[in-house]
Amino acid sequence: MGKEDTITKEYIRNPEIFADAFNKFLYNGRQVIKPESLAELDTTEIALPYGEGGAAVPGQKYRDVLKLAMTDGNVAYCILGIENQSSIHYAMPVKNMVYDAMQLSYQVTKAAQSHKRKNKEEGRKDKPSPQEYLSGFYKTDKLIPVITLVIFWGAEKWDAPLSLREMYATTDETVMKYAPDYKINLIAPGQMTEKEIGKFKTSLKEVMLYIKYSQDKTKLQEVTQTNEGFKSLDRQAAEVINVTTNSRLKYPEGKERIDMCVAIEEMRMDSKIEGKIEGKIEGAVETCQKFNMPLQETIQYISDNYNLSPKESEETVMKYWKE
Repeated sequence: MGKEDTITKEYIRNPEIFADAFNKFLYNGRQVIKPESLAELDTTEIALPYGEGGAAVPGQKYRDVLKLAMTDGNVAYCILGIENQSSIHYAMPVKNMVYDAMQLSYQVTKAAQSHKRKNKEEGRKDKPSPQEYLSGFYKTDKLIPVITLVIFWGAEKWDAPLSLREMYATTDETVMKYAPDYKINLIAPGQMTEKEIGKFKTSLKEVMLYIKYSQDKTKLQEVTQTNEGFKSLDRQAAEVINVTTNSRLKYPEGKERIDMCVAIEEMRMDSKIEGKIEGKIEGAVETCQKFNMPLQETIQYISDNYNLSPKESEETVMKYWKE
């Protein structure tokens, strides 16, 4: 797992952030799902699909984050999952459909195991019907709904299919009428308006705003200076911004609240200094070539005079070396 995946996964696992994402998506920002009502679930999906003669075929998939939402701390009413995407996934409907189907299949399997155990331990006066016995899932059994939300941590437009229907090769309406469909639930900051992003109640709002305008320096400066949330952003959110946008933001070690305006300004100052140094190196390489200094000697010269490692010096020199 890469650094970006690790940091975004830990961030979204936070119950407040997790609840905020679903409250925005499902309830338009209304605070229906409470952080304290969420219970962490094992993200390993294991199902036993029904095979011929009851043969079990194990399958295993790993979600990013999976939680059980409860109405009063005891009664489960929904299973919520989040998939973090740092890049566009063109088969996302199939990927998520497999996750959800395996979770539902797992519930059926657990129901069957529960009935079998109770019948063995307690006995049963009313035997299951042949149909109930065959499936293990009784007529009165119910499933807990599963909802998966995809969060895309990029600024670009999500141009991948949003449904299984969009992935089919045929457009024959008679066939498509009966072919199964599956739609993904997507949060993509580049396709959200500021008003929509404003419905988030946690630091997820600032994270989404920053990502949305990360490729527009003028607009990014405007939103970070006018949005109060950027003046004291929690460190975890700042780290998500850093890794998802490659911003190279500067902030003190150990500090839990970050002034993003200051961090951005320090980043710009560093960029200006780096730009000046790059310009001097480019001029030095041109001078070395002008006086017929061999490539390897030029690399060594740049390394010695600009405090670069041999590898960094070679990579930098090759950018400006003219054959």
